[in-house]
Amino acid sequence: MHTATDILVGQAINGNKDALEEVIRRIQDYIYNLALRMLWHPADAEDATQEILIKIITHLDNFRGESAFTSWVYRIATNHLLTFKKCQIEREITTFKDFEETIDREISASSPATTFEPEQSLIVQEIMIGCTMGMLICLNRNLRIAYILGDIFEMESDNAAYILTITPSTFRKRLSRARRLLKDFMQKKCGLINPDNPCHCARYVDFVVSTRGRDPERLLFAGHPCRGRKELVTAEQLQEMSELEHVIALFRSHPDYAAPEKFVSGIKELVDSGKFSILK
Repeated sequence: MHTATDILVGQAINGNKDALEEVIRRIQDYIYNLALRMLWHPADAEDATQEILIKIITHLDNFRGESAFTSWVYRIATNHLLTFKKCQIEREITTFKDFEETIDREISASSPATTFEPEQSLIVQEIMIGCTMGMLICLNRNLRIAYILGDIFEMESDNAAYILTITPSTFRKRLSRARRLLKDFMQKKCGLINPDNPCHCARYVDFVVSTRGRDPERLLFAGHPCRGRKELVTAEQLQEMSELEHVIALFRSHPDYAAPEKFVSGIKELVDSGKFSILK
């Protein structure tokens, strides 16, 4: 049975530019959210997303409907991201030990905020998201992509294994190892998981304000356009969860980010230029 997206893909392959534009609109958020969690910085995620979209539309006629179209898209995206150039944060932080040393330096150089006003909650969210996304970077790319697909995007192991072209057993092993590494690190360092730890997001509010100001548009994550902003997990909710559930809940509470609209217009320009053989 063909889905509405399958029909659009067929129309796009046969030369319908409007259908191609709609296909891009339907998949760009999926790709961008994956790229952002893999690469941390929105600018790097935008570069990767644009390259992936070009790769998808230039190979669109290779889609045979043997899987869901989104699974086929994710397969192309993950293959691209696993070999994408190292982003800046990956060059600075390569292991959990590196990240731990960075946190320790910042703790010793900072002090708890003298005042905490309600409007600063957005900055606390920025700190939480940026820090937990940084933890993902400490995982090697194979473990990172497995964790994103399995625990953040909540994919079944068979589908995730298809996307990564590995066996379901191998996927589950990678996911299990990624879970353990994140849980062990966060239990040791993160105040959200273990309140006895000295590292609490509110501690860094003054530092973020002094370096980025209070303008939400200058925030990388908390001020980022999104399709739906989820409520942060409360301390009370965390207390009712196991350590592993704590970790997963924090990562799932990140917003569903909106991909920049420039992707659609950029693809339209490419199609009209004739630079790529996209449409028959």
